Amino acid sequence: MQKITSFEVNHNTLIPGLYISRIDGDITTYDLRTRVPNSGSYMDNSTMHTAEHMLATYLRNSSIKDSILYFGPMGCQTGFYLLVRNADDEVVLQVLKQCISLVLSHKGEVFGNSAKECGNYRTLSLKKAQDELYAYSEVLKKTDSKNLTYIK
Repeated sequence: MQKITSFEVNHNTLIPGLYISRIDGDITTYDLRTRVPNSGSYMDNSTMHTAEHMLATYLRNSSIKDSILYFGPMGCQTGFYLLVRNADDEVVLQVLKQCISLVLSHKGEVFGNSAKECGNYRTLSLKKAQDELYAYSEVLKKTDSKNLTYIK
């Protein structure tokens, strides 16, 4: 059986950062790597779940909302995938930074924090999501869209 593309990536060399995972026609998949793979330090469910709720909501309300196809956590608990149609790397990077900033300054309830809106709403923790995204925002400060590379 043929391996899927993400299994072709050498996870032993990945560090936190923003990468282009793949381009399929007009769809770019970005790898938002927040943790070093296989290091023993992984996001717990509450962190991943809440960061997904918060960042997905802000991204889907941003200037590129009509281009956002998907945002969600990686099963390996070391980051997130962001799929964007007709992506301009510079615009995506700037919007991502803006949306993370909005999550970091968010006060009040987590978006989708009810049984009606979410199938596991009791696991949400704004603090955990903000801690994860603060650390990632520090990585993004050093990221330039001209230097985005394909994951290998």
